Amino acid sequence: MATDNASSEPLKEDDEIAQLKVSLQREKAAKRKMYSYLVKIADELKSLRNESEQLINASEYARKAWYEGGMWRGPNVLPSAAGQHAVRSSYGSSEKNPEDDNGGLSSGGGGKPEAATTVGMNGPSLVPRAPVSLSDLFLDLVTVTAFSRVGSAIQARGTVDLPILAFFAIFWQVWSKEASYSTRFDTTDISSHLETLLACFALLAGSLSAYSDFYSAGCTRIMAMAMFVAMLHVLLHARVWYWFSEGGPPGSVNYAVKRYAVFITVANSLESLTWAFGCFLPQDSEWRPCVILVGIILNLRLPRGFMPNDFHAACSKRGVLFILLLGFNIQSIVGVASPYFNYWEPSWDQYTFLFLSCFLLFMIKLLYVDDTSSISPLDHALLYNRAAGFCFYVGNFSLLVFTTVLGSGLNLLTQSFLAAAAALPSDAKNLVCGGFAAVIFSIQFIKSMHIRRVPTNARHERMFFAAYFTQFIATIGVVYITARMCFSRESDSGILALMMVNEIGMLAVIVCFSIVLVGLSWLDEAIELHIYKDNAEANQFRVQPFGFWAFCKHDEPLQLEAMALERSRAARLAVRSPLLGSSVMSFSSPTGSGQMYNSFSNLGGSFANLGGAGGEV
Repeated sequence: MATDNASSEPLKEDDEIAQLKVSLQREKAAKRKMYSYLVKIADELKSLRNESEQLINASEYARKAWYEGGMWRGPNVLPSAAGQHAVRSSYGSSEKNPEDDNGGLSSGGGGKPEAATTVGMNGPSLVPRAPVSLSDLFLDLVTVTAFSRVGSAIQARGTVDLPILAFFAIFWQVWSKEASYSTRFDTTDISSHLETLLACFALLAGSLSAYSDFYSAGCTRIMAMAMFVAMLHVLLHARVWYWFSEGGPPGSVNYAVKRYAVFITVANSLESLTWAFGCFLPQDSEWRPCVILVGIILNLRLPRGFMPNDFHAACSKRGVLFILLLGFNIQSIVGVASPYFNYWEPSWDQYTFLFLSCFLLFMIKLLYVDDTSSISPLDHALLYNRAAGFCFYVGNFSLLVFTTVLGSGLNLLTQSFLAAAAALPSDAKNLVCGGFAAVIFSIQFIKSMHIRRVPTNARHERMFFAAYFTQFIATIGVVYITARMCFSRESDSGILALMMVNEIGMLAVIVCFSIVLVGLSWLDEAIELHIYKDNAEANQFRVQPFGFWAFCKHDEPLQLEAMALERSRAARLAVRSPLLGSSVMSFSSPTGSGQMYNSFSNLGGSFANLGGAGGEV
C-alpha cells in the first residue's frame, strides 16, 4: 500500500508540472498578444499625434497673412509637397533618426531666415485643399489666350503644321514651368508675383507671333520669349538653391529641395543657352527647327524625379486650364457669329447651330477625365510608374492641342454656315472631324493610362469586361468614322457623304456620337450601382488590377504616396461626417482601395466620395 502511495505522488507532481507549463504557455501567449496590441495602439497614437500636429500646423499655415515673414521672404515648401516627400523617404529606410521627426525639414542653412515651413511631415496632408489662386487663374487665362492665337493660325492656314505644334508646345511648357513651381513652393510673396507677371507679359508677347513659321522674325521672338522665361526660372530656382544651400541629411526634405533646385537651374540654363543660340541664327538657317526641337526636349522633366508636388493642386490646375480652353472656344464661336447678328435677327436654324456647338463642347467636358475625384490615387497613372506618368503628360498635351484644333474648325464651320456657303468647306470639315476624332482618342488614351480594378466575383467580372470592351469598341468606332469623314473627298458617296450634306447636319452627327460616348462612359457607374450597395462593399471585391500598365512593375515609393493620399481622403471624409467615416475604405489593405473608373463626378460631384487623385504638372 505504501508503495502505491509513493508511486502516485510522482504522477501527481508530473500532472501539476504539466498543468503549470500549459498555464505558463497560455500566459506567455496572452502577454505576447497583449504586447502586440499595445504596439499597434502605440503606432496608432503616434500616427494620430503626427497627423494632428500636421493638421494644426498646416491650418495655421493656411491662415497666415500673405505678408507674414516678409513681403520678399525666402521660398517656403508647401506642406503637402513636404509631407509627400516624407512618405516617399520612409520607403526602404530601416534606421530612423528620432531627433528628425519632421522628415529632415528645417530652416535654410547659413543662418538664413526660415526657409521652409516646418509642418508635421510624417503623415499625409489633412488640410482641405485651397482653390486655384487668382494669380494662377490669371496665368491660365494668359495661357489660353496664347492657345487661342495658335488656334487662329490654324484657322487661317486650314491645317496643322510643324510650326504650329512647336509654338503650342513652347506656350504649354511655359505654363508647365509656372505650375510646377507653384505646386511645390509658396507663391504668395511679392517676388513670386513679380515673376508670374513677367512670365505672363512674355507669353502674351510671344503669342502675337503665333502666325509665323520657322524662318521668320516671329519665330525669333518666340524663341526670345522662351529664353526669357527660362532665365526667370534660372534665377527663381537659383534663389531656392541658395536658400537651401546647406541641405540636410540624405532623405530629408531640405536635401530633396536642394537637389531639385540644382537640377532645374542647370536644365533651364541649358535651355536658355539653346534658345539664345537659335535667336542668333540667320532666319534662313536650316538649323532653326533643330534648335527648337532641342529646346523643347530640354524642357521635358522626369515625372516626380526629385521632389513631389501638391498632387491635388496639380490636378486642379490641369482641369481649370482645359475648362478655360473650352470656354474660350465657345467665346470664339460667338465672336465669329456676332457680326452677322448685328444686322439681322438670328433664325431658328442659326440658334440650333450655336446650340449644337455649345452642346458638343459640353459633352467633351463630360468625357474629360477629372482625376481630382474620379480616380483613386493608387490607380492614378502618375502614382503607378514613371512610364505611365510620361504617357499621361503626352495625352494631356495632345488633348489641349486637338481641342484647339476643334475650336478652330468650329469657327470656320460657323462662318460657312452663317454665310450660307454653297458647299461645305473642306478646311472646316477636316478640322472639325479630325479634331473631334483626335480629342476622343486623347481622352481614351488618358483613361487607359490609369489602372482599373476588376471584381473578383466571376459574374461581376464578366459584367465589368462587357462594359469595358463596349466602351472601347464604341470609342474606336467613333474615332474611325470621324477620321474617315475628315479624309473623305468631295467625290465620295455613301453614308459618309450623307453625314456631311451641310454644316448643321455634320455637326448634329458628331453631337450624336458624343452623346453615345457619354452614355457608355457611365456604364461603370450603372453596373456598380446594380451590384453593390455602397462603396465599402465594392472595395471588398474589386482588388484585381486591370489595364495596360497593370502588367508592368509598379513603383513602390509612388504607391506609398498614393496610399498616404487615400488615407488623407478617408480621414477628411470621416471628419466631415461620421456616416461617411463608416463607409470609407479600409487603409489596411493596399490592394482593396481601387474602384472602377468613375466619371460621374463630372456631373457635379455626385460620386466625389469614390476617389481622389493627384499628379504632377
